Amino acid sequence: MDKDTVLTHTLKTDGMPTLVGGELPVSVINNNKYISPLTSKARATDRNVEDDLPSLDRAIHTALSDEIRTMTLVGPEGSGKTTVLEKLVVSWAKGEHLQNFSYVFHFRFRELNSLTGMFSLETLMLHHHGHVSSESMPQLLQKPEDVLFVFDDLDQCNHSLDPSAHTLCSDPSQAVTVSCLVASLLHGSLLKGAAFAVATRPTGCLKFLSGTRVEVLGFLKPQREAYFKGFFTDPAAANKAQMHMERTLGFYDICTSPRFCWTVCSVYKSLMDAGAKLPETLTQLYVVILVHLVQTLSLNEACNRELVLALGKMASHCSLDPHSSCTKEEMDSFGFKHFLTSVGVFLQVDGDQLDRRVFSFHSQLMQEFLLAVSFYLDRSTSVAKMLEKHKGNAKFVDIFLSGLSEPLQRRPLETLLGELDSNQIMDFKCWFKSSSEATLKGCYKVEHHRCFHLLHQAQNESLVKEIITPSARLGISYGNLSLEDCAALNYVVTCLGEMEQLNLYLTRNLTEEQAGMLAPTMSISHKIILSGSSLSPGAVSHLASALSRGFSKELDLSQTYLGDEKFKVLCSGLRDCKLHTLKLQRCELTGASMEALSTALCSGQSELRKVDLTQNVIGDRGVEALCKSLQHPLCKLQSLNIFDSELTGACCPYLMEALMSEHCSLSELDLSVNDLGQEGALLLCQALSQPSCPIQKLGLKRCELTQSVFKELSSVLRSGTSQLKSLIVGINAVGDQGVKYLWDAIAHPSCLLEDLDVEMTGLTDACVMDLCAAVRASKTLKSLEMRNNSLTNASVPALIQVMQDSHNMQEINLKYNDFCEEVFNMLNECDKIRY
Repeated sequence: MDKDTVLTHTLKTDGMPTLVGGELPVSVINNNKYISPLTSKARATDRNVEDDLPSLDRAIHTALSDEIRTMTLVGPEGSGKTTVLEKLVVSWAKGEHLQNFSYVFHFRFRELNSLTGMFSLETLMLHHHGHVSSESMPQLLQKPEDVLFVFDDLDQCNHSLDPSAHTLCSDPSQAVTVSCLVASLLHGSLLKGAAFAVATRPTGCLKFLSGTRVEVLGFLKPQREAYFKGFFTDPAAANKAQMHMERTLGFYDICTSPRFCWTVCSVYKSLMDAGAKLPETLTQLYVVILVHLVQTLSLNEACNRELVLALGKMASHCSLDPHSSCTKEEMDSFGFKHFLTSVGVFLQVDGDQLDRRVFSFHSQLMQEFLLAVSFYLDRSTSVAKMLEKHKGNAKFVDIFLSGLSEPLQRRPLETLLGELDSNQIMDFKCWFKSSSEATLKGCYKVEHHRCFHLLHQAQNESLVKEIITPSARLGISYGNLSLEDCAALNYVVTCLGEMEQLNLYLTRNLTEEQAGMLAPTMSISHKIILSGSSLSPGAVSHLASALSRGFSKELDLSQTYLGDEKFKVLCSGLRDCKLHTLKLQRCELTGASMEALSTALCSGQSELRKVDLTQNVIGDRGVEALCKSLQHPLCKLQSLNIFDSELTGACCPYLMEALMSEHCSLSELDLSVNDLGQEGALLLCQALSQPSCPIQKLGLKRCELTQSVFKELSSVLRSGTSQLKSLIVGINAVGDQGVKYLWDAIAHPSCLLEDLDVEMTGLTDACVMDLCAAVRASKTLKSLEMRNNSLTNASVPALIQVMQDSHNMQEINLKYNDFCEEVFNMLNECDKIRY
């Protein structure tokens, strides 16, 4: 096969670039503008670097060099598939890659569709490819493993690839239909052993293809940056254009499309050269594009309107037709009879003979934009019916309807088409308001997001405040937002000025870009919920920044597996913020990061009152660091939870010193499920007995406490100096004798205790007399937690009587004791007893 001939043919300029069709692949390759698109594996990365991201070129070369026989590239329109395949052929013809193949045949289905009649494989390769000689055909057929077929636009194939729909052939000289030839090749009955590189949009034909499938992502931010630098000769202009695109459009998935990037660059360049303002929304961008395209035809207003209406009818048809292409007869029926020679400005035209030509939209976006524009030119249907008709087929049509409903965005278009229909605009606005009202009272976050997208596209602050009424349920979980969702939500919340609760529960991967987009919303949300989520380092940095400049009062990061390094970044924002409550349960923190938290607490600018560090391995070292802050005059902390954090009695001297400090403001301390032991707990009791100790609620559940500790706690409660009102000492096996010290304390007039938890302490019926005496004597006790003990039916009458007689007691929990069903009716008579 003559590689020079293949190279010359592939690099031959054919056609002109169009504003919505993009730059021609051959132009990209010839002018060294080529940037390899990325595969979907790059979507999981969260870094703005270009190196080592999974490029499509590398994936193809690796696969086809490793004896994989079929490689299918799947991606949306404009994602770079065609350019990649042409670059693949060029690289082979230049001897750079895939030299394990001696023959490469490149076909486009848009061209194959125009072939009618019967062809053999030999005829197709000889007469419709032209780069292989008849003399080399026998060798080619004998060694199919040396052959690579490149098929582009498989989604445009007019016939099924289902093998059961064809009588597959195996003879290269047998004449069959083109669709049968393709099916026979791809299913291996013809030229078995040949390799295939196939490109297609997502379509049903994929289920009939074997081999390796690679999802084509296109460009991420680094590739877009490189592309803009290559497009604009002036670096300042490139930077301005890219910054504007990222701010106004960069959150849309369509921005990964190289074709879309070319369209944006082309529009921006013409506007910047003219000193005009760049578009602020997707709608404004397409208004600029449509105005430019219509102006090139130099028609009058009536003809412009008629043409756009015809394009709208075609758009509606193509939206419902899976092949998205139209014949001349169909075009005539839409109203194109007088415009067929002009439609090349808007459409792709395939076929040489006029009667055999097919017409299709270059861009799904332009197709949907024209559908939206034509709706506002024609009173033939309501917005509800139109949207229902195209439901599932048109992703952006309501977005464009929303943008065009605003006078500022549609005005340039009206200079060419005349005013859009005011009744249709009013119909849309009425539909939008009524549907939004119902949507925002519900709990379906996808529907909420759609409402936000429409408001974002309208760019009307007063409309946001009109639609987002106090009855809207903005507190539901918005976890796993797309970047597009983040931008829309942020726009809505910043228009409102505040948000009561930003619930991002179970966000699987909050990226730097997403957090950056949501940062303004975070800063004006009173409560931020990120529990069960995973945050990238960049996302944590944005969160810290938002906290430091905002007025958030509560942050829930429970079960985020944050780790020390990311938590230290967060602490930079905690040093100067309005946050009152910070929840850090199952965050994988250790003592190494507690110094950073301690520094934040002592900054003088921190308003933190409550920190929950449940189930973090902070250990004694971490407690030592925190105790330094508790003694600092600027620390405002009032509640500290260090439940199940691998503490030992060795941390208690630090706690004792902190609790006896004149500056300590801690009123709640939970040290439950830590092995403090007798020696450590007795040190705590020394601190608790001091008049200056501010602790009112203390948790010591399952801390290996002894009867001696309970005796000392009793002394503290009876001292008259203790402020303890809530004591949790369950799951410490001290039995009736140990808890008796507490019953004695409760009966003492100096005891202020209101809540006592003695769950699973080994209590029996023998304790009931002391318990009842304590309850009757106490003026403060309100609640007793006594689950999982060994009380029996014999105790029930006395317990019922004392609960009925007591005016203070509100509840006693007796679940999971040794009661039989025969006393359940008796227990049920007292509504203060839980059993």
